[in-house]
Amino acid sequence: MKGWRLARRAVLVGLASATLAVAQAAAALELPDLIDRNKPSVTLVGTYAETDSPRFAFRGSGFVVGDGNLAITNAHVLPPALTGEVGRRLVIQVRRSSGEWGVRNASVVSLDKARDLALLRFEGPAAPAVTLRKDGVREGTPIALMGFPLAGALGFSTVTHKGIVSAVTGIAMPTPSAQSLNASAVLRLREGSFDILQLDATAYPGNSGGPVFDAERGDVIGVINMVVVKRSRESALSDPSGITYAIPASYAAALVEQELGAKP
Repeated sequence: MKGWRLARRAVLVGLASATLAVAQAAAALELPDLIDRNKPSVTLVGTYAETDSPRFAFRGSGFVVGDGNLAITNAHVLPPALTGEVGRRLVIQVRRSSGEWGVRNASVVSLDKARDLALLRFEGPAAPAVTLRKDGVREGTPIALMGFPLAGALGFSTVTHKGIVSAVTGIAMPTPSAQSLNASAVLRLREGSFDILQLDATAYPGNSGGPVFDAERGDVIGVINMVVVKRSRESALSDPSGITYAIPASYAAALVEQELGAKP
């Protein structure tokens, strides 16, 4: 009798495990579905002026988060201060329901320079927002990254690349020059490194600021930050290194929570 009960329990445990596995498989997204769902959230970031040619100057990728009027990108994607420049402004472009790009005025609401992140607020109707993952990411997680490679050299079509998280490693963001080694930079160095995601995926300089999705769950796990280029920027298309780094999405989530929590 005892042996029968143990066997029955083993069968029930096996059935429960099988049911869970089927449920998880059903919940996983196919890559085409992930692209269709998340592509409307990926944005162009740049400047706009009526007197420029072209009027829109692309600087990097971004993506919509939070209440649908916020966007994440890299701090280094932002243009130099536009103070004194008449008619030139920071903008993002969001896809309309027709598929065409629509220009939206934007402003910087929060910066995390230590991790090269910027949170923007943009005007107009809310756009589809993605979900940011707040917990850790395992090495080997399948990923898909989206953005606009090589500064729009291929046209402003949202491009998707896939790969895996090949490593989670500590890094300290270097300062651009000795002149940048100010008190705040020294404080960041004393605070030590933070985790960054190394991706086995091909990205390009124009992808900076774009999202990295969990290819099965569909939420954002990172923000593209650095692309290793073997020689020149121009050679990135013909001879890509296949090595890309991304900032974990938990740091972007902290900026969003701080902004939305500050609202009445």
